[in-house]
Amino acid sequence: MNETTRAPQGRPRSESARRAVLDAAVALAVRDGYAAVTIKGIAEAAGVGRQTVYRWWPTRGAVLIEALAEIGAAHVLPEPSGDPRADLRRFLDRTFALAAEAPVANVLLGITADAVSDPGLAAVRRDYISGRRALLREALERCGDAWAVPVDTVVDLAFGAMWYRLMNEHASVGPQLTEELLIVVDALAR
Repeated sequence: MNETTRAPQGRPRSESARRAVLDAAVALAVRDGYAAVTIKGIAEAAGVGRQTVYRWWPTRGAVLIEALAEIGAAHVLPEPSGDPRADLRRFLDRTFALAAEAPVANVLLGITADAVSDPGLAAVRRDYISGRRALLREALERCGDAWAVPVDTVVDLAFGAMWYRLMNEHASVGPQLTEELLIVVDALAR
């Protein structure tokens, strides 16, 4: 957990209040979109005071990035199956399905916009994204290939394509993107 989302010393979080806040934030983002979510609305929907929310999270983005981190934690790298390419395909398919789910894309894009002017939120967002990057890097390294470019560049290409599609809505994020990226991966693997 990042400093911007950590509860102050001496005031332990009530797990039920924390869960209610995270669930309320996600429900509001699904119903109304990220831009309409407010700390006041989160607190009211969770049945807690605004001060409770502000004690643990400084912004709506911080609340929602923690909620996304929990959602993303269920989408980990699959155990090795003996077929690294199939494992990579499964990870990309799961990642893109998650990104296309409500409210993930809307929240990620809203947090990205807010992070431009909020260094604390930008740091939390980087932490979240670095975890997803590490998983994809591991999946690529399992393929055992010597790469024509650094593996981190392949990670950038894969997630860059996803983000570009989410931002511009010109093409879907899903199995077709996985297929296209696997062609790129094959071309970059020596």
